[in-house]
Amino acid sequence: WFLFLQNPKTSAIVRQLVAEGNAAELQKYFGSRMEFGTAGLRAAMGAGISHMNDLTIIQTTQGFCRYLEKNFSDLKKRGVVIGFDARAHFSSGGSSKRFARLAANTFISQGVPVYLFSDITPTPFVPYTVTHLKLCAGIMVTASHNPKQDNGYKVYWENGAQIISPHDKGISQAIEENQEPWPQAWNDKLIDNSPLLHDPYATVNKDYFKDIQKQCFHRNINKATNLKFVHTSVHGVGHKFVQLAFKAFDLSPPFAVPEQKDPDPEFPTVKYPNPEEGKGVLTLSFALAEKDGAKIILANDPDADRLAVAEKQESGEWKVFSGNELGALLGWWIFTCWKNHNRDNCAIKDVYMLSSTVSSKILRAIALKEGFHFEETLTGFKWMGNRAKQLMDQGKAVLFAFEEAIGYMCCPAVLDKDGVSAAVITAEMASFLATRNLSLSQQLKAVYDEYGFHITKASYFICHDPKVIQQLFDNLRNFDGKNTYPKSCGRFKVSGIRDLTTGYDSSQPDQKAILPTSKSSQMITFTFANGGVATMRTSGTEPKIKYYSELCAPPGNSDIEQLKKELDELVNALEKHFFQPEKNNLKRKTE
Repeated sequence: WFLFLQNPKTSAIVRQLVAEGNAAELQKYFGSRMEFGTAGLRAAMGAGISHMNDLTIIQTTQGFCRYLEKNFSDLKKRGVVIGFDARAHFSSGGSSKRFARLAANTFISQGVPVYLFSDITPTPFVPYTVTHLKLCAGIMVTASHNPKQDNGYKVYWENGAQIISPHDKGISQAIEENQEPWPQAWNDKLIDNSPLLHDPYATVNKDYFKDIQKQCFHRNINKATNLKFVHTSVHGVGHKFVQLAFKAFDLSPPFAVPEQKDPDPEFPTVKYPNPEEGKGVLTLSFALAEKDGAKIILANDPDADRLAVAEKQESGEWKVFSGNELGALLGWWIFTCWKNHNRDNCAIKDVYMLSSTVSSKILRAIALKEGFHFEETLTGFKWMGNRAKQLMDQGKAVLFAFEEAIGYMCCPAVLDKDGVSAAVITAEMASFLATRNLSLSQQLKAVYDEYGFHITKASYFICHDPKVIQQLFDNLRNFDGKNTYPKSCGRFKVSGIRDLTTGYDSSQPDQKAILPTSKSSQMITFTFANGGVATMRTSGTEPKIKYYSELCAPPGNSDIEQLKKELDELVNALEKHFFQPEKNNLKRKTE
């Protein structure tokens, strides 16, 4: 490792540990190599093969480069795009920008053109650039909303979607075969005068905002609206781009939270830079909204691919919409806009919306009533992006896709979640509703009244011990003896089980799951006799066991309080009997 390394800061960290004889820390740094999966890499920045650092970035990119050479005969003609966020880790000398430059240097040294953004950009700009410039692949250096010490390396294929299997395994194998840095691997200054280096920043900024304007349907209302918005980028990259998106839609710019609008890798004003965590992240946004009389808050995560929305209620309280609630609103809105601009009744047979299997089934209810197609995919936008591209290649119109983790694909120009376009489309929807004297909350109720209430509840437990997680899921698969799943959860009778780790599905004639299965991650879905559905799964990027639950009622059932009570009881039973937090020493999500 020392033979390969040329970063004095990471080298010094390891030499110090060796001098101290600190075997435990050295084991942490060198015990196992970061695993390259469909999400690419995600780990803390620091020394050793288990962390994100200059050397592991060089090795990863060398493997990726060799894999692309194998798959694309025209790689040296088309090239790749590389973007980065504003993360930095001063003690190890790592930063997203440095990692991006080292990655660019790796490709350029092999004669591959690189479109390297000259400044920070939102993650969705990378998949957009891949398809817009017809490139072979894209890399985004970001850890999204992870804690400040983390960084990541996210990979897109030529179709503009995140990679899925078998590319992850192929790239992983190629990384193993290309550990030794190539000559010039460390000299990233070489790229600055290379004819193979291109900066797509100006072109993409112009073209992206032109493309998202195709989703702008009420320009006159936007120009005239008195509705005020607050926006926070939570110390990330989003500020400038959301301001430009509002301008593209002829909306007055949102008030930016001053303490959070500029990128800061320390994320000083929040415990976690993740708007999904709820009101704690939005404290400064609420204060600014109260001061400036804004009714709606739009919050991006640090790489601006997710969006959280809050609205001031008549009671004076703030409601933070869940990912499922905003998915319901955006699904309704985008379909309504499409319907108003497509009077041809036949066209609806080619219209699709997608959501992940752990997200609310509200889109399915809307699709059933309105006559378009709905499909669910495995969890994550890698599945929705790839499926959307398949459908689009067949001449279908994929209007919208979402996941409950506040990710929305509102525009077919980006086959991934995009918090910039989602923010401005939400603002246009709210402005339109205001002309009808309706709030977002009132419209959400109207959607549920028309298509049936879909009550959801999701949370997670933190667990840093993989053995405990494995044992918990093994227990569920051997509940009343070997290979038996639970028949009940407290007072709730289990009527169906789908296990996407093993491929078992009790509802299928051959008991085989239809969705793809993966032995490397845990995921079990329980259907209950009362119509409730609950999924337990592990996170691919964080030490969490997550759960998602939903109760659906047909249109006309307006006893929402009873539904909420029933779901609360189901979730309590799930936590008590299936998670067993005390026995398994699980840490509950805290606000």
